[in-house]
Amino acid sequence: MVQQRRIRRVVTVPPLAPGFIGPGHLHTPVVPAGEFALTDPFILLEDDHLDIGDRPAGEPHPHAGFETVTLLLDGAISDHDEGGVINAGEVQWMTAGSGIIHGEGVKTKGRVRLLQLWLVLPKAQRWTTPGVQVIHNDAVPVRHEHGVEIRIYSGASGQLRAATRNYVPVTMTEITMEPHSSVDQEIPASYNGFVYVISGPVRIGEDAVSLQTGQVGWLDHANGAAVAVLRLEAGDKGARLVLYAGQPQGDQIVSHGPFIGDSKADIVRLFNEYRSGRFPLMSTLAKHERPSTK
Repeated sequence: MVQQRRIRRVVTVPPLAPGFIGPGHLHTPVVPAGEFALTDPFILLEDDHLDIGDRPAGEPHPHAGFETVTLLLDGAISDHDEGGVINAGEVQWMTAGSGIIHGEGVKTKGRVRLLQLWLVLPKAQRWTTPGVQVIHNDAVPVRHEHGVEIRIYSGASGQLRAATRNYVPVTMTEITMEPHSSVDQEIPASYNGFVYVISGPVRIGEDAVSLQTGQVGWLDHANGAAVAVLRLEAGDKGARLVLYAGQPQGDQIVSHGPFIGDSKADIVRLFNEYRSGRFPLMSTLAKHERPSTK
């Protein structure tokens, strides 16, 4: 008998609040920072809404010690030096690793909604060579079931698998469901994960827990099986949701501003390296693919 995953806790995200970019930027934490023992391998997830016209979307800034995974839900962003245009349904997967500077000239195209995930790097690869992958629509495997479309950005769904190269094994999919449709998504039993409902409601898991728009459902811990199934059932209005599930790393991390390290000494070192100009620009690295992992 196939084991089914359940929803073990439900969190309602806070209302949108003004963001750091200024007027026209609203955001809310989907996965708040500071709870890594519970959310491993996910450090945080932000839901950003941007309607800022021709103003730049922030300024150049550094990152190190982790990966950022940015999914465009609506609209588009552009930076011709950092990989061109990223449209709705596409992903920028950036490995900060030993250190990188990005956001040099990012602009929005129309109203934009994006999800930015901070994903931990394994301790052995914390300081790997930085790089970036841009997953455009023509490279996204799409699984079709009756009334259901699953876009696969990492990992697998059904018989399809994404080509994204990962340091931490992750399943990341965007799922759009017509009214009263249903689908099963296999997830390795060892993965920690959650579902974020963009529009709903949707019933999830063996107990058919109902999640509404703006809610997060965290999966239980499956035991005794290599792979377990997560059951999804849409209601009268259909549903749209994003699934994130990944292999916990079990390491403690230290977080400060844009940096993740194993110790406070790492944070001090990273600030010194950044200030001394040792971090490369993402615009330079965007011309090359990220090195394959072993």
